[in-house]
Amino acid sequence: MGKKVAIIGAGISGLASIRSCLEEGLEPICFERSNHIGGLWKFSDHAEEGRASIYQSVFTNSSKEMMCFPDFPYPEDFPNFMHNSKLQEYIIAFARDKNLLKYIQFETLVSSINKRPDFSVTGQWDITTEKNGKKESVVFDAVMVCSGHHVYPNLPKESFPGLKHFKGQCIHSRDYKEPGTWKGKRVLVVGLGNSGCDIATELSHTAEQVIISSRSGSWVMSRVWDNGFPWDMMFITRFQTFLKNNLPTAISNWWYIRQMNARFKHENYGLMPLNGTLRKEPVFNDDLPARILCGTVSIKPNVKEFRETSAVFEDGTVFEALDCVIFATGYDNAYPFLDDSIIKSRNNEVTLFKGIFPPQLEKPTLAVIGLVQSLGAAIPTTDLQARWAAQVIKGTCTLPPVKAMLDDIDEKMGKKLKWFGKSETIQTDYIVYMDEVAAFIGAKPNIPWLFLTDPKLAIEVFFGPCSPYQFRLSGPGKWSGARHAILTQWDRTLKPLKTRVVGGVWKPSLSSHLLKLLALLILLIALFLVLF
Repeated sequence: MGKKVAIIGAGISGLASIRSCLEEGLEPICFERSNHIGGLWKFSDHAEEGRASIYQSVFTNSSKEMMCFPDFPYPEDFPNFMHNSKLQEYIIAFARDKNLLKYIQFETLVSSINKRPDFSVTGQWDITTEKNGKKESVVFDAVMVCSGHHVYPNLPKESFPGLKHFKGQCIHSRDYKEPGTWKGKRVLVVGLGNSGCDIATELSHTAEQVIISSRSGSWVMSRVWDNGFPWDMMFITRFQTFLKNNLPTAISNWWYIRQMNARFKHENYGLMPLNGTLRKEPVFNDDLPARILCGTVSIKPNVKEFRETSAVFEDGTVFEALDCVIFATGYDNAYPFLDDSIIKSRNNEVTLFKGIFPPQLEKPTLAVIGLVQSLGAAIPTTDLQARWAAQVIKGTCTLPPVKAMLDDIDEKMGKKLKWFGKSETIQTDYIVYMDEVAAFIGAKPNIPWLFLTDPKLAIEVFFGPCSPYQFRLSGPGKWSGARHAILTQWDRTLKPLKTRVVGGVWKPSLSSHLLKLLALLILLIALFLVLF
């Protein structure tokens, strides 16, 4: 084996990192503080310190064809959007198939990671672990931090005057597990993200009244998109990304808002974002508009103050006889085992090259896997990040000079602020980001070459879903089944739906893609005529 690599956490990022290290001939040792794999997706009926926590009813927001490991498709009969238990079943199957479990040390807490005195020469780290009350310190050649960013709750109590006088129950969304406790209660959910909306709609079936308080609003999307297909298979395509990033801003913004309002007018429901053109991560909830229509959920602006038994909103209205406040206010990015300055080196902001590498380390032997967020799924993102990181650690791939990395971080931060707003500094454009990372390891699909050599595949890659298989078509880690997986992805999408066959099955066809190609050519000609 080659260099010894410490991997912190055995969630999807940790499993991707173990596998990538093995592919590069490195020696991975993964430390997991719990007794199981899966990280965020392993449900527990109580919140545990130091690990992510989900509620019992969580389903995925990404569909199975868009969130698999790129060389390990889901079984064709799996539902397109999975309950957390189904996803955990897949994660376990992947770990067993790739023989990863033997590299994991369970019930082992990493308490500190420090540079060795000769770090500038060796790039090595001292890692202290705790197990059964015993501490041990081991030297590693590199570290891959895979502990996630849904662990340490952000509970901004100081932002809400009077909260200390409130006599009802007050919890963070990570402590919510199921709705039975709140039967007949009056509940305020602070936050209009995915967790807040899920919890509010679930509670609305048993609670007396549920109100969601939102400071800035959100776009709310359905998992069911055009012609009943999964939203991400229709929305996350290279064709759409090309248009979004190359059309004039006014047209791009108009098109984006039109897509977001296709199901219902957000302004009529009190959901409209304050800045509707920002590409903040939307909320995925199929029930919220219906619950608002039924009157069991109401949307209110930010809370101005709390009183002993009520909440006063900024519009002057009051929610009386309030029993419970659930803060769905997100999480802080924290790595208590690591010096904060390594990851947050400027203005307490995450400062990582491509969201992975601290740019000013003397040796590139630490990588953060799974920290970035995008509309794309976490599994293919972490798989690609881990592949690149393993090659950098091995030495077969080199990083740019420090100044170039810092300049890239500044440039990307400027674009992020423009596209996603100040509160979304780890948000990124999925396809653009994946192509950037893939380019470093020679795994970025060559679209023009595909059109010349394999037009059928090229059309599906460019106009169809940007599914994970695309990033195993070529380069290191190439998977021989990637082409077939891309050409059959619609079959696996439709398979679990065909429980009652009533006629022919319709799926996006070559002709529909050709129409898009024709529209693209017309658009390019029009732009050329306007510009020249």
